Amino acid sequence: MTGRDCSSPWFSWWSAALLFWGTTTVGSLVDQGSENRQSTTPGNYLIQGGANNTNESSNGESIVIRECGEKTPICEGYCIICNGLDQMWCLSEIIEHQCHIPFRIHMDLHNSTNWCVWSNVRSAYNNFTTCTEEIAECLLIPWPNPMVEEMFLQIHGTYFHDCPTEELSDPPPAVVLALVMTPICLIPVMVVLVVLKTKNGDGSS
Repeated sequence: MTGRDCSSPWFSWWSAALLFWGTTTVGSLVDQGSENRQSTTPGNYLIQGGANNTNESSNGESIVIRECGEKTPICEGYCIICNGLDQMWCLSEIIEHQCHIPFRIHMDLHNSTNWCVWSNVRSAYNNFTTCTEEIAECLLIPWPNPMVEEMFLQIHGTYFHDCPTEELSDPPPAVVLALVMTPICLIPVMVVLVVLKTKNGDGSS
């Protein structure tokens, strides 16, 4: 059997095909390795709780967190979220999501006529009040403050503006007359007692 001529067209075609396959295979392996390296490259900071208000990122860098009101996981979470942000803006955003939205969901479970029944809204209203106070204390922001007061005004304007209120009425005329005449009648009696006491004092001397 005689070997094939390396200069034949068949050999040239087979060599080109083998070269093309090898090039594409190596290229795909290189791309896959690059993707694996990128997936293991540290990306954004992974914030983990630490002592003394200092957190560490995944690459070992320290991030100082502002002073927090209470050393609880929830409270420290609020402080981490608001770190580096405008505190009042951050407070309003957290209160909106953690306090206001649950309150609105509860109120939407009742129709507008039941909004004026205190037993139906007392729990949600108290929870909203406590929620806003706790978040403000975590961020060391005074409570109440103008932002919280404005939110309460909005709630009252939205849900309670049609609720009837008991207006103060004047007492009956007989009660008013008795309250007015009692001190007036006591004045002459007091004068007489003073005069009698004075006379008795002069006689004894």
